Amino acid sequence: MAEDYVIEMLHITKEFPGIKANDDITLQLKRGEIHALLGENGAGKSTLMSVLFGLYQAEEGIIKKDGKEVAIKDPNDANRLGIGMVHQHFKLVECFTVLDNIILGVEDTKHGFLQKDEARKKVLALSEKYGLRVDPDALVSDISVGMQQRVEILKMLYRDNEILIFDEPTAVLTPQEIDELMEIMKGFKEEGKSILFITHKLAEIMAVSDRCTVLRKGKYMGTVDIASTTQEELSKMMVGRDVKLTADKKPCEAGDTILSVKDLVIPSRTHSNNAVKGVSFDVHAGEIVCVAGIEGNGQTELVYGITGLEKVTGGSVYLKGKDITHAPIRERSKDGMSHIPEDRHKHGLVLDYTLEQNLVLQRYWEDEFQRGGVIRADKVRKYAYDLIDRFDVRSGQGAVTVARSMSGGNQQKAIIAREIDKQPDLLVAVQPTRGLDVGAIEYIHGQLIKERDQGRAVLLVSLELDEVMNLSDRILVMYEGEIVGEFDPKQTTVEELGLYMAGAKRQDGKEARVS
Repeated sequence: MAEDYVIEMLHITKEFPGIKANDDITLQLKRGEIHALLGENGAGKSTLMSVLFGLYQAEEGIIKKDGKEVAIKDPNDANRLGIGMVHQHFKLVECFTVLDNIILGVEDTKHGFLQKDEARKKVLALSEKYGLRVDPDALVSDISVGMQQRVEILKMLYRDNEILIFDEPTAVLTPQEIDELMEIMKGFKEEGKSILFITHKLAEIMAVSDRCTVLRKGKYMGTVDIASTTQEELSKMMVGRDVKLTADKKPCEAGDTILSVKDLVIPSRTHSNNAVKGVSFDVHAGEIVCVAGIEGNGQTELVYGITGLEKVTGGSVYLKGKDITHAPIRERSKDGMSHIPEDRHKHGLVLDYTLEQNLVLQRYWEDEFQRGGVIRADKVRKYAYDLIDRFDVRSGQGAVTVARSMSGGNQQKAIIAREIDKQPDLLVAVQPTRGLDVGAIEYIHGQLIKERDQGRAVLLVSLELDEVMNLSDRILVMYEGEIVGEFDPKQTTVEELGLYMAGAKRQDGKEARVS
C-alpha cells in the first residue's frame, strides 16, 4: 500500500555530460525504517539522494511524500518537507562556530539582531537527548571530523527533519564513533524517523538496516530485506561478481631498511603540546608496516613530517640512508617516495584541473611529458588513458574530466594510480580505502600487496581495524603522540589492539592511565 511509504522516488533519471548517473531508478522508503543504499563508487547513490534533497533536478520521474507528488526545487523545499541530509563532504562554514553553523539559514531575529539564547538551549537539549556532545562555541576549523559530523546531524535535528539522509556517514569516523553513530541511528528509528543510509560497508548495513536497495552503474538492481540476505550476496549484487572480503598474501620477506625514523618530534597545530613525541621505527623493503590508532593521536602529523608537509622540530627521517628530514617535497618524490594522502581534496588533487593534469602532477617535468619546457599534450593524454584503463578510474569524459566532478571513490583511484605508477621505493598510504566500495577495496588491497611483493616498503596508516589486520606484516599502535606497542597481526586480536589504541595498555611496562 502506497501510504506505508513516507518517500517514493519513482522512475528517476538524471544525466550529466557523458554519463547517465541515474537510469530509471525507483526507491521507496517506509515510515520508521533504516533503508540502506548500496553501490560501487560512481553507481549514482549520492546523485539520487541529491535529487531528493533538491540539489539536482531529475530529467524524468517523480517524487512522492506521504503518497502525494511533490516538487523539490532546492534544499529549502526539502527542509520544508522534513527532509534533511548529512553530506559525504560536510557543508560547514569553517570560520563560524558550531552554533552558528547549526542555525545558519533558520536564524531567529528580533529588530534585526540574532537571538541565539533560545537556539543555544535547543542545540544543547538536542545534543544531550541524542548523545551528540558538541561545544557550541568552538570554531568548526578547530574540531575533529567526527565532531563536524555531529554538527551536521544536529543541523538536521534543529530543523525538526523527519526523513534523514546520511551520505557515507562513517567514511571519516573511528571505530568507536561508528558504534556511537549506529546507536544514534537506532534511536532515531525508535522515535519514528525514517533514514536513508548510503554506505559501502556491508557490516554496517547488516548491523542497522531493515532493507537495502542496490544500484550498479546507475541502474536499479533490486531491494532486499536484510534479515534474509548475507554480506556475500549484497556484494555480488553490487559488483556483479563474487568479491573476496579478505586479502590473500604470502609470508613477508623483509629486505633492506628503506625508511628510518629516529626520535621524531613534530609540534601540534591546535595546542601547545607536541603532536609526535620522540617516535622511532623502521620500514623495510618487502613489508607493510601499519600505524594504527584512534584519529587525533599524532598519526596525521607523523605522516606530514615524513612526507614534508609539516616541519620537524626534533629527530630525523632517512630514506634509503639519505637524510631527508628537511628536504622539499619534490626532492622526496624524486628520491622514491610516493604519498596517498588522508585528505584527497586538500593534498591529493587539484580539483579544478582535469584528470590527465592530475595524473602527471609529479612527473610533468620528465622528458617523456615535456620538450623544451612545453608540455607534450599527446603524451600526457596517452599516459592518462593507460592509467585510467589499468586502475579502472571511471569518469564521464575520460582524461579531460574535471577532477571535482568525479565521485569520491574514483578521485581516490586516480591518486592511487598516480602514486603507485611512480614505482616508489616507499609508498606512504593514509586511509587508502576511505569511502571506497568492496570491489575497489579488494583491488587496492591487491595493489598494496603487489607493491610489497615487488620489494617496495609500504607504510600504511588506517583507522579500519579489519584493514590493519588484513594487510599488515607489523602493526605499530600510536597513542597521544607515542608508539605504545608493536604487534604481529598473526599473534594479536582486534580487542587487544583496541586496548592499546584507547590508552589502557602500553608495552613499555607502564600501565597507562585510563581517563
